[in-house]
Amino acid sequence: MVEIREVINGRERKLFADFPNKFYRNVEQFVPGFLSDDISDWDPDKNPATEYCEFKAFLAYKDGKLVGRIGAILSHKSNEKWNYNRMRFSCVDFIDDYEVSEALFGTVEKYAREKGCDAVHGPLGFSDLDREGMLVEGFDYKSMFITYYNHPYYIDHLTRLGYVKDVDWIEYLIDVPSKENIARIARLSELVLKRFKLHKAEITSVKQYPQYIEKIFRLVNIAYADLYGTVDLTDEQIKRYAKKFAPLVNPKLMCVVEDEEGEVVAFGVTAPSVADALKKSNGRLFPFGFIGILKAFHKNDTIDLFLTAVHPKLRGRGINAVLISHVWDGCSDLGIVRAESGPQLEENSKILAQWNGFDKIQHKRRRCFVKDLKN
Repeated sequence: MVEIREVINGRERKLFADFPNKFYRNVEQFVPGFLSDDISDWDPDKNPATEYCEFKAFLAYKDGKLVGRIGAILSHKSNEKWNYNRMRFSCVDFIDDYEVSEALFGTVEKYAREKGCDAVHGPLGFSDLDREGMLVEGFDYKSMFITYYNHPYYIDHLTRLGYVKDVDWIEYLIDVPSKENIARIARLSELVLKRFKLHKAEITSVKQYPQYIEKIFRLVNIAYADLYGTVDLTDEQIKRYAKKFAPLVNPKLMCVVEDEEGEVVAFGVTAPSVADALKKSNGRLFPFGFIGILKAFHKNDTIDLFLTAVHPKLRGRGINAVLISHVWDGCSDLGIVRAESGPQLEENSKILAQWNGFDKIQHKRRRCFVKDLKN
C-alpha cells in the first residue's frame, strides 16, 4: 500500500529536494541542481512566489520506503493571465510502479479539485525560469542543471493516468563555428549595431552585473510575455534568480545590447557547463562542491545557453547575430567547442531560426502534459 505524506517541515523539504539525487545516483545522464536552491523553492518563508502562488509538496512511501515525490503549484497569476483554471504539477519522480504514480497524481488532482481547478498540467515551476517539461526524447544525453531528467517509463505512466501533450520544448547541441565563420557573423553584427544605433555594453567584470540585472529581467518580462505559461517576475523573484545565476556567468559569454538611451533591448546569458561538477558533488556546494564549480569556469569545452531575449520592437532585425557573435567570440577565446541550449518552445520559430546555418543536432525533447478534470 502506498502512503502519501505532505511535506510540512525543513527535514521533509530536504528529503523532497534530495530524492532525485539519490534516485538517479547511478544514472550517468542525470545532473542535480543546486540542492540548497531546490530546498528553498518549497519553503514558503524563502520563495517569493508565495505572493501569487499556493503550493504543496508530497512524498510517497511504500513498505516504509521513500519511493516518489510530487509538487503541486496553484499559480493565481498564471490562471488569471491565461484565462484558465489549472493546477501545476512539479518535481515529480517515482519508481516504476503504477500504484505509486497513481497515488502521487491522484493526490495532486484531489488538491486541484479542492481548489476549484478543472485541469492539471506540468511539469512546470513557479515561473518560466524554473525547470519545466518532462523528458520524452534524448534519454542518452546528459542533462543540464536547469532541466529535469527522468526515466522513459514516466511517459507510459502519465499516458495511463490520462495525461496528454499540451506543448513541447526542444533542445540543441550546437558546434562552435570556425574562426572564419565567427568573423563573418561579427561583420554582420557590426552592421546591425550601426543601422539601429545600438551598442554592446562593455562588461569586463562580475562587479558590473548589478547595474544590469534589473534591466535584463525587465526585458525578460516583456520579451517572454507571450510564451507558454509565463508570468511577470516580481522584484523579489528577480533578486532570487539573479543570486542563483549571476555567479555562474563569465563576462566573455554575456552580451547586453543597449540603445542610445541606455535601455537594454537584447541580451544573451551563457556560462561554462557545471554539469560534471554538480554530478560529482551531488548538488552540494559545501564543503567541497564549490571547488569543482570553480574549476569548471576555467577549464571546459561546453557552455550552457541560459537566457536570450530581444525586445519585440527589434525582432526580425538581425539582433540575434549580435548576441551569437559575442558568445562565439568568447567561446573561441576560452577553448569552448560546443553549446547546449536550454528548452525552447517548438512553436517559437523565431528563436529556433537563430540556429539555422550552424552545425547542430536536436538531441532532446521535453513535454508539458495536461489532464482535463471535468471528464
